[in-house]
Amino acid sequence: MSEPVIRMENIIKRYYVGKPNELEILHGIGLTVNEGEFVSIVGESGSGKSTLMNIIGVLDRQTAGSYYLEGQDVNSMTDEVRSAIRNQRIGFVFQNFNLLPRANALKNVMVPLMYSRERVKNQKERAMEMLDMVGMGERAGHRPNELSGGQKQRVAIARAMINDPAIILADEPTGALDSKTGHMVMDLFHRLHEEQGKTVVLITHSQELAAETERIVTLLDGEIVSDRGGGK
Repeated sequence: MSEPVIRMENIIKRYYVGKPNELEILHGIGLTVNEGEFVSIVGESGSGKSTLMNIIGVLDRQTAGSYYLEGQDVNSMTDEVRSAIRNQRIGFVFQNFNLLPRANALKNVMVPLMYSRERVKNQKERAMEMLDMVGMGERAGHRPNELSGGQKQRVAIARAMINDPAIILADEPTGALDSKTGHMVMDLFHRLHEEQGKTVVLITHSQELAAETERIVTLLDGEIVSDRGGGK
């Protein structure tokens, strides 16, 4: 069997809030995610899921334990390599979209290509391809303030896909959307998973959304209390 895309062993995360006080958020998390899985990590506010997401996304480091991403020991990586992984191997989708307000949809999608050596013409073609994929090609020239919440999130998904990442990490991607628009965004994730074989990790507090995924990992007070099949 091939190496899991994500393999975490005994992950502990502590924050130091002044001596001698320390706050332990994650208490020995063990988690594996295989290539092509669609997994949701569910938990109430304060359960530790955002902290775990930051470690999975190589945005933060664990205090103790091991994390292997695509077989590579993340802890031994230089900051430069970690930055490249965030840019190339993981596509991030956030609740608040994180779009540049003064840039139009096309330029927002092109942001991860800033470090690419591809010619700008090719970058624009690639970005348009991504916008067309999420049904936003006709809105390429619109700025975020001219788009609805659902349209902004579709632009954000196009941006996450521009470098053809192995993993899509979505943090409450429907949290700022109404129910109908949220389901449309979830349909996009299903398409990326089923048609392109992407590994999708969805962070959510919604049991309803989690039920749409293949596997549900439940966090409570910094520990995994359940890991079971979802509704898909």
